Amino acid sequence: MKKVLVCKEKDERETRVALIPDDVKKLVSMGFEFKVVSGAGVKSGFSDEAYTKAGATIVAKEEDAYADSEIVVRIMKPESVSGMKAGTLHLSYMDPFNEKDLLNDFAKAGIQAVSLEMIPRTTLAQKMDVQSSQTSLAGYVAVVNAAAKLPKILPMMVTPAGTINPARVFIIGVGVAGLQAIATAKRLGARVDAFDTRPVVEEQVKSLGASFVKIDLGEMGQTSQGYAKELTPEQIAKQKEAQAKVCEKANIVITTAKVFGRKAPRLIEKAVLDRMMPGSIVVDMAVSTGGNVEGSKLFENVVTENGVTIMSGDLLERQVPYDASKMFSGNITAFLTHAGFYNKEAKEFNVNMEDDIMKGCLLTQGGQIIHERFKA
Repeated sequence: MKKVLVCKEKDERETRVALIPDDVKKLVSMGFEFKVVSGAGVKSGFSDEAYTKAGATIVAKEEDAYADSEIVVRIMKPESVSGMKAGTLHLSYMDPFNEKDLLNDFAKAGIQAVSLEMIPRTTLAQKMDVQSSQTSLAGYVAVVNAAAKLPKILPMMVTPAGTINPARVFIIGVGVAGLQAIATAKRLGARVDAFDTRPVVEEQVKSLGASFVKIDLGEMGQTSQGYAKELTPEQIAKQKEAQAKVCEKANIVITTAKVFGRKAPRLIEKAVLDRMMPGSIVVDMAVSTGGNVEGSKLFENVVTENGVTIMSGDLLERQVPYDASKMFSGNITAFLTHAGFYNKEAKEFNVNMEDDIMKGCLLTQGGQIIHERFKA
């Protein structure tokens, strides 16, 4: 199994490509063969010519190459599985908790579907973790977008006309996106506060020069996947009350509480927005899963009656497609060359179900849904 097809994304809003020419060249030298759909990398800054030089063959459309492809890679889930042959290994985001029909289609077609979101968050699988690589970039973009919209500058500035105080930025949720947002806001000169339900991240927050907002929520922790544990209603109420006081003073608030497979917790309600300063910016990075902020809308900015702008923070990595594609491509390359799957001597890729990484992310095989979390 080594014939790979790189698809062109069909959603016009998608700017990324799953594999870049440099990684195609590396994989070709390791025995893989590539077909790339014409125009797949254009929005990311990678031409068809660059893929040809890397050793790939350009095809007009993905459907033309399905019959001769053993591995199919793309960013987003496909519109259908029509045309893909049985036994094909398909890699992409899958949104498996919300796409039961698509999973059934993959199973019925005999396709082996890998959900990139389900790659275990372990040290060994870190190089393959698309969730972390992409949300890190999104955290950066969230701050840059908010700063561009804010009617004041982020750093302190001393001028003959007077001193300008630094903007105050409040980051709620200190995962990968939150940490990058903290680092970016600090580099731009803002005063940064951050909060997370996991007290263990306080040291990381302080190491970036930010202040950690302490809210006593009682016993807390994280899941085996590294996500924060779900809060009780009493803990949520206590958290909201303490956060509201910080939000009142903040010029920018960025919420990052988006957990794969669960509805996003509501962290900021209208009552809190009403108390914020006119001109303040709130970026909701969980808007696609229900939203952390009341009134946020997917792919739209909303301005409240008192002049607070709620910005959609979904898929912000698409705004930096060159680097987003480079990181995503690195993740896919690490997956394809993982010692548990790739045989160096034979220059061959195998679906090894004895490997914990494959076991964690392969959803369908042999005509059925095999992953424990998605079986009927």
